[in-house]
Amino acid sequence: MMVKSGHKKSSQEKKKERRAESIYHCVKSTLNLYFEDMDGHDPTDLYELILSQVEKPVFEVVLQQTQGNITRSAEMLGINRATLRKKLKKYALE
Repeated sequence: MMVKSGHKKSSQEKKKERRAESIYHCVKSTLNLYFEDMDGHDPTDLYELILSQVEKPVFEVVLQQTQGNITRSAEMLGINRATLRKKLKKYALE
């Protein structure tokens, strides 16, 4: 598989793409099931529901991977520490 720049993708790049694609399909599949369960009713605050259902486990796993190190967790997530602390407080993960 070729990239626009003309170089072949490394196996690491390919693995990263597969993981992202897997997360994408998992979320999409779950949302489709959610709408099926709604049986034609319109949900409210769907965006907030999705964020809370995704963010909390992301924070839990990242904190576990970094043994609770806020700086490393924030770096892994690509957010600043203050934002991470705010989110951890929101989900009672502090």
